[in-house]
Amino acid sequence: MGFLIVLLVAAAAAAVVKGGVGGFPARVLTLERAFPANKTVELEVLRKRDRVRHARILQSFSGGIVDFEVVGTSDPYYGGLYFTKVKLGSPPREFNVQIDTGSDILWVTCDSCSDCPRSSGFGVSLNFFDAESSSTASQVSCSDSICSSMVQTADASCSDQTNQCGYKFQYGDGSGTSGHYVTDLLYFDTIVGPSMVANSSASITFGCSTYQSGSLTKPDKAVDGIFGFGQRGLSIVSQLASRGITPKVFSHCLKGDGTGGGKLVLGEILAPTMVYSPLVPSQPHYNLDLQSIAVNGQILPIDAAVFATSDNQGTIVDTGTTLTYLVAEAFDPFVNAITAAVSQLTTPVLSKGTQCYLVTSSITGIFPEVSLNFAGGAAMILKPENYLVHGDPVDGGTPWCIGFQKVQNGVSILGDLVLKDKIFVYDLSKKRIGWTDYDCSTDVNVSITSSKDEFRNAELSGSSSLITTSVLGALLFHLIALTLGSSLW
Repeated sequence: MGFLIVLLVAAAAAAVVKGGVGGFPARVLTLERAFPANKTVELEVLRKRDRVRHARILQSFSGGIVDFEVVGTSDPYYGGLYFTKVKLGSPPREFNVQIDTGSDILWVTCDSCSDCPRSSGFGVSLNFFDAESSSTASQVSCSDSICSSMVQTADASCSDQTNQCGYKFQYGDGSGTSGHYVTDLLYFDTIVGPSMVANSSASITFGCSTYQSGSLTKPDKAVDGIFGFGQRGLSIVSQLASRGITPKVFSHCLKGDGTGGGKLVLGEILAPTMVYSPLVPSQPHYNLDLQSIAVNGQILPIDAAVFATSDNQGTIVDTGTTLTYLVAEAFDPFVNAITAAVSQLTTPVLSKGTQCYLVTSSITGIFPEVSLNFAGGAAMILKPENYLVHGDPVDGGTPWCIGFQKVQNGVSILGDLVLKDKIFVYDLSKKRIGWTDYDCSTDVNVSITSSKDEFRNAELSGSSSLITTSVLGALLFHLIALTLGSSLW
């Protein structure tokens, strides 16, 4: 099989390819800023947005967000979200869809939806999918194997009147969507050599929304749908991987400086210092087993049981959340340890109930290193900018404030604040997540490998190659991602 690489970028450029032939294509998604760099967002606005998102993603069905080349910023005062363009149908039409690692289904708004927004505060035109105008579209019937097996969950239903395999998603913030499943072509550009680009497509099953309610109907937050990057069978990642179009792994690297940016690869980004922790099995989200927190190398007095995963407890990795949320039993010891470590070098102050610190020099030389320690011996090292944010001005200047938020519901959520400036690899075939510190403005190496066991039904070779995304070319999915790591909802 020829060496295939697909790179998504906001502007086409030359692609540099290294390696041999054979293997799977990598897909690199390029994200751009959602809001101008000089437009700030109050911290409470981001907290409110995160609260609404968490009400959704913590349901039995996870619905909603994320994102990633990321031209955007993790700075919570430049609020934003990730969305991209996908091309569906014949002839193809473009749809702006929110990228979300917390949900599984790709769905777009149907033209028959009468309760859906007709304009968007993001300055994009809203489009509507019309199956009748696509020569390659087909409805998923109740007797279809997709409906009777893979989709036959609480999120799927069948209508005796229309014989359509339908869905209904209800979210914790009171919003919802319903519609039916459709099978049609998804288009992307594939680089088949250093200077050769081929138009490619794959048949995928996705949702066509005929009804929306609640926050989904608000024009200021409206897009054409949601692009789920979750683990279950109907996610696009799973659909493409099951046919050997991509490996069952994706990666992102979020830039943390003021200009933001980063990369998302449908493939595995390689780095020699990568550490891995196993995914907690049988969970709908990307749950990791957080075991302890250390400040300046000292393990904090936190009962590890507060991190154990259950129906209403655990630790979730979520690029759709801007800040980071810790259960109360861990939050208070964490803040106390930071305050004790810097009390002689800063002036602790409270700003709107948040612990902040006035400093006269760089925070790097004052604030301690923090380590989140996970199962498998994998430590996530946090620099001060991974747990501090600029606060509102107070007497004496503008303080640095604890960016972590306290939660009472038992679920800790690792948002972009701690995920930035790191490569993250979601290795679904090996059921693990890996990470390492990285300058996300630089090139990344992507391994294109096949697993004989995992892909034996696809009859693909087991060779591997290496690509360097030094100059990203080829518009895959024609991705324009609007970022800053905050959920749309």
